[in-house]
Amino acid sequence: MSEENTLQTDTANSCGCDFFNRKCTFLLSVANLKQLPNGDRPEVAFAGRSNVGKSSLINALFGQRKLAKTSSTPGRTQQLNYFNLDDKLYLVDLPGYGFAKAPKDIVRNWQQLINAYLVGRPNLRRVFLLIDSRHGIKKIDSDIMSMLDKAAVTYQIVLTKIDKISSAALEKIVKETHLQLKEHTAAHVSVLKTSSEKNLFLDELKNEIAEFVNF
Repeated sequence: MSEENTLQTDTANSCGCDFFNRKCTFLLSVANLKQLPNGDRPEVAFAGRSNVGKSSLINALFGQRKLAKTSSTPGRTQQLNYFNLDDKLYLVDLPGYGFAKAPKDIVRNWQQLINAYLVGRPNLRRVFLLIDSRHGIKKIDSDIMSMLDKAAVTYQIVLTKIDKISSAALEKIVKETHLQLKEHTAAHVSVLKTSSEKNLFLDELKNEIAEFVNF
């Protein structure tokens, strides 16, 4: 890489990380599409199985332990939780999926809400699909990926909790993930890795999100 390209990359990285030092506040919880805020700015969403670490990752990105509520009870979040970042971007914490003990009507309502949100939100730039690195892509994740393919919404895999597995195991799961992505038309080719607990590789995710913002 040339010195000029290196400088451009460093500048972009700095810009992305600095953006996450700005004010971020919880805005509202959305139970139906009539409550959605105006789509006057770019929007990214975090999706994943229940207890995959979405809220923990959001808190780690902004260095705020209580910005997004975390819970050890899978399936607790059943609404779209909106966060406002410096009045320039919405970050949306989608309800976790795959909770085994949830009543069928809750699962059905979840599916209807998410489907309607995905196809009816033109300012949604990307869905970051969180996958627990210890388990990889499961059947329920593949189903969600197919739903995103059908909705033509670009999504990017984010492997979470990488501090919980060995380097060799992580390398293997990354390769397996890349292979599975080839079967999905709306999937971003790049796979991100993160650890909220150890603050590992958060800058890469920050830079991806900051790309959608006009500074």
